[in-house]
Amino acid sequence: MEDPNPETTLHPHPSDRIKLNVGGKLFSTTVSTLQSGGPDSLLAALSNRPATQSDPVFIDRDPEIFSLLLSLLRSNRLPSTALRLFTKQELLDEASYYGIEPLLKSATAPPPLNGIDASLVSTITPHSDGVVSCFTTNDDGSVLIAHGGQVSCYDSNLSHSFTIRTHLNDVTSIKRVLPVVAAVGSENASGIHFYSLASGRRVGSCEWTDPSDPRVYKARVTAITDSTDSIFAAFDCHQKENCVLAFDKSTLKVSSEFGRQTGSSTKTTVATKLTYLPENGLVFGSSVTSSAFGFAGYIRLWDPRSGSIVWETNEPGSGRSSRFGDSFANVAVDAYESVVFKLCSKSGDLAVADLRKLGKDPWVYLVDKNPSLRNTGGSGNGNSVVHCYRNQVFVGRNGELEVWSRVVEREENVERESRFSEESYRKNYVDKLSDLERGVISQIEGGGERLFVCREGVEGIEVWESSSFSGAVSVS
Repeated sequence: MEDPNPETTLHPHPSDRIKLNVGGKLFSTTVSTLQSGGPDSLLAALSNRPATQSDPVFIDRDPEIFSLLLSLLRSNRLPSTALRLFTKQELLDEASYYGIEPLLKSATAPPPLNGIDASLVSTITPHSDGVVSCFTTNDDGSVLIAHGGQVSCYDSNLSHSFTIRTHLNDVTSIKRVLPVVAAVGSENASGIHFYSLASGRRVGSCEWTDPSDPRVYKARVTAITDSTDSIFAAFDCHQKENCVLAFDKSTLKVSSEFGRQTGSSTKTTVATKLTYLPENGLVFGSSVTSSAFGFAGYIRLWDPRSGSIVWETNEPGSGRSSRFGDSFANVAVDAYESVVFKLCSKSGDLAVADLRKLGKDPWVYLVDKNPSLRNTGGSGNGNSVVHCYRNQVFVGRNGELEVWSRVVEREENVERESRFSEESYRKNYVDKLSDLERGVISQIEGGGERLFVCREGVEGIEVWESSSFSGAVSVS
């Protein structure tokens, strides 16, 4: 009997071969390979041609890039030469045409960031005023870079998207507070300012004002952080009045004020770091000053709902007697693990405290078993940076970059009272000796599976990633 529907016999089989003519170059592959790009891709649509149509399909695109994308469809990986021959943007443009952009992004995404095997992969340098004053990262690995009075955006592929010229001569604080809005401030100009990343225009500005106090005048912003529905900024006046203002994200207007302080002592200086802690809704703030007499500073936890201080510590003046005088030179908080770290100024030791069990002396001072990695001095004349990311602690001492990785606890230690011991973290160097020559590290931020590093007076920011072929693991 004849097939009542002869078209069914002509439907392509996954193993059938299909020919494509891309830019004058002939390619031969299978139906299943083309369909691996996804049912909505152009290639999957081309694979559904009736088997009777044997002439190659002509596609007026670059054959060299198509060859690489065909390898991606076959093995789910790009050839090692791909990123040496073409930029990520060139590959993405072609992948977008064929409808396989998600597959390419997955293949080119960096592996999970592991500081033990991270290496410098590139440097992002803005085209003008290339010395970076500050930057902020996003979860997808994109970054906003402030240089001079400009803000440049680089997407998750580290391709330049746009540059905004602000009204400020320099930007020293920046935070992406909404998908299309960035908050900026300057130590040399008053107020906090909100810029649309879509139009490049200023969409709002706020000053700290107090009609009852003439000392509150032209307050500058020193730090910015945000929560789901609020923005928090630290303001400082020339007359040494300072506070933290909260802004409603829906209106970009001031909603409350807390943490107001007066005076120039180390206990009342403006916060230079702010971080929102989502676990308990508190705002972490810290300040560190240095002088001929050494370092001094404070760490505070504010409840923005009541404006009260939940916990604080001041150094020097608190801590066990053996650590008196060894004040912290820098601090950082892991907002998602509820952990705070401090770097001691004289010993150079790194200490950790559990924010869930704070007390008069919550610090545990970490000790590395490897004698060659132990600290032999302090933090380096104040040139130190501490940043927490992906359950790791990255420390910059002058031009040196190190990582402290969390050790997986053995079962017999799980039930102890404290979450941390002296051996809860292990230290390793991230950089090489040659990296030290590039300059003093001024800022470290994690974004996506990348680590971004900025150095004083050096143009651009460094991008560090882990190797896809590394076999390094944390040792317990």
